[in-house]
Amino acid sequence: MAFGYNGKILHVDLSKGECTVETPDEVFYRTYWGGGALASYYLLKFIPKGADALGPDNVLVFATSVLCGAPLSGFSRFTVAAKNPLTNGFGESEAGGYFGPELKHAGYDAVVFRGKSAKPVYLWIKDGKAELRDASKVWGKENAQCQDMIREELSEPKARVASIGPAGEKQVLFACIMNELAHANGRCGMGAVMGSKNLKAVVCLGNEESIEYADAEALKEVGSWHRKAIAAHMPNVNLGKFGTPMHVMAQQNAGILPTRNWKEGVFEHAEAIGLPGYEKILKKRHTCYKCSVACKRVVTCVSDERYGGPEYETLAALGSLCGVGDLEAVCKGHERCNALGLDTVGTGAVVAFAMEMMEKGITKLSDGRTIKFGDKNGMVELVEMIANRKDLGDILALGIQRAGKKIGNGAEELNFTVKGQEPAFHDPRGKTGVGMGFALSPTGADHIEAPHEVAFQGDAVKMIKPLGILEPPKPLSNDAEKVRYFIYGQQTWAMNNTLSICNFVVAPIFAMSYAKLCEAVQAITGWETSLFELMKAAERSIVLARMFNAREGLDRKDDKLFKRLYEALPAGPSAGKKIDEAEFRKALDLYYDMVGWDENGIPRKGTLHQLNLGFLAE
Repeated sequence: MAFGYNGKILHVDLSKGECTVETPDEVFYRTYWGGGALASYYLLKFIPKGADALGPDNVLVFATSVLCGAPLSGFSRFTVAAKNPLTNGFGESEAGGYFGPELKHAGYDAVVFRGKSAKPVYLWIKDGKAELRDASKVWGKENAQCQDMIREELSEPKARVASIGPAGEKQVLFACIMNELAHANGRCGMGAVMGSKNLKAVVCLGNEESIEYADAEALKEVGSWHRKAIAAHMPNVNLGKFGTPMHVMAQQNAGILPTRNWKEGVFEHAEAIGLPGYEKILKKRHTCYKCSVACKRVVTCVSDERYGGPEYETLAALGSLCGVGDLEAVCKGHERCNALGLDTVGTGAVVAFAMEMMEKGITKLSDGRTIKFGDKNGMVELVEMIANRKDLGDILALGIQRAGKKIGNGAEELNFTVKGQEPAFHDPRGKTGVGMGFALSPTGADHIEAPHEVAFQGDAVKMIKPLGILEPPKPLSNDAEKVRYFIYGQQTWAMNNTLSICNFVVAPIFAMSYAKLCEAVQAITGWETSLFELMKAAERSIVLARMFNAREGLDRKDDKLFKRLYEALPAGPSAGKKIDEAEFRKALDLYYDMVGWDENGIPRKGTLHQLNLGFLAE
C-alpha cells in the first residue's frame, strides 16, 4: 500500500480530449520522488528531440511529490515543467500556495499534458475524476475574473485554480501560471506553453483525508516540533515578521542591489521600495497550506488585495532595476503582472532592457515617445504593452535575447540573459556562488540554484556542517572549496524541489534539520531513508535536467554569464568588484570534473549508471 501519495499519474491528451491514468510502482516513486525529477522523466520520455516549445509536441507536467500535502509547514510546493520557450532547453518552475496539496488530495500525484486542444479548455479534477471542460467564456479574461467565473460555473467556491492570463494566451515567452492569484510558477515561460496548448486553467478539489500516512502519530509529533522550531529559529522569525522585502536593504547595504539594468549596485530610493517604505502599506500577512511561517504579504495600494504584495524579486525587478522609486507604482506593476499572467522577474528585466535601449537611442515607441529609467508610469505602460503584445511590447514579448536580435542597432549588446532566460536580482559580483548558479542552472539564470554563501559566514557555518562544509565559504572566491560548497548547496536545494518542500522551512538556513526531515519522510511514506538517499535523488534530478539540455544541444558553451557582470561596479560598498571571467571559467570546469561530467559539461556514462539512469547512457 502507498503511504503519502496516490500512486496515480493523470495523462491528458489535449488533441484527443482524453484522460488516462498510469499507476507506477513504488520503485518509480522512490527513484523520482516528485517535482523536477519526476517531471524530467516524462519530458525526456515524451518530447521529441528538437520539438517546438510552443508546438503540440511539447509536454507540460504539473508534479507534486510523495511528501506534498502532508500537514507540515512548507510541504506545499509543486512543479510545472516543459521545454522552455526562452532557452529551448529544460524549463521548470515551482510555486507554493494551496494548489499543489489540493491536486494531491484530488487524487493525482502529477498531471502530464500532451498535444494541443482545438479550442480553449480547462481541466477539472475532483475526488479522482477528471474531465476537460470548455474554457471559451474565460479565454481572454484576467486571472481574477477567470478564477471567479470557473468557481461559479462549477458551483465550487473552494476549488483551487491555476490559470494563465492574456499574456499566456498570447504566448508572451515569459508568461507565468498563477494559482490563488498570489502564487506564481513564474520562470521559464510555462504560461506561454499552456497558452500554446489552448489550456486556460487546471482546477482541482479534493479531500485531505484521501491520503493515508505510514505513521500519523509520528507525523503529528514532527509537525508539533517543527512549529515550535519555526517560532524560535531567528531566520524564520524574521522572515515571518518582515517577509522577503527585508532583502532590499540587505542587498543595498552590501552594494549589490541590481539597479538601472545592472549598471549599479546601490539605489538612491532603496528605503522607499524596501522595508521602511513597505511597512507603511502592509495590510496583513498571508501564508501557504499548513505553513506557520506566513511570509507572504498583502498590501493596501492595490485594487484587488487577492493579488498579494510584491516579494523582494518584484521590488527589485520593477523598482531598482528600472530606476523606479515609487512603491505604489511598483505595487501597481506587480498587480498587473499577476492579473495579466506575467513573470515579474522576466518582465522587470525586459522593461529595464527597453528603458536602456531608449536611453541609448536604439529604439522608441511607435508614437515617437521614449520611456527611460525612473519613469514609473512608463514602467506600468510597458507591462500592459508586453502582455497585450501592442506596439514595442510585441517584440519585447519575445524576451531580451530574441528582441535584441530583432531590433538590432546595438540592442544585442544588452543581452543580459543566461541561455536566453532573464536573471533574477542577486548580483554575483558580491557573491560568486550566485554566478555559478546562474551559469549552471539547467533553466537559465536562477538565483535559487544553491543557498547564497553570505548566509554562512562566521558562526553561521554551523548550519552547513551536516553537509561536510566545515569552514565558511568565501563570498568572492572561485576556488575549489567554493565549488565543493556550491555542489552540496545545489544538491540540497534540488532536494527541496524534488520533494516539493519550501526552502524557507528546512535546512541549511531554516528550522527543520536534515535529521528531522528524514523522520518526516519515514512518518509520511514508511520508507526508512537517509540524507544520503535524499541527496542522491537531488543529484538525479540535476542530471536528468542536464541530459534534457544536452539532447537539445546545450552544453559547456551555454554555461556563461552576461558581459555586464564582468564589469566593475562603479560605486557603493562593492565598488570595483567584478567577476574574473577566466577564473570563473576554471571554476566551472572544476565543477564538471567534480560531479562526473565530461569537458563539455555532459554527464559521463558512469555518472548516469551510478544514479540509476542507465537508460540515458544508451
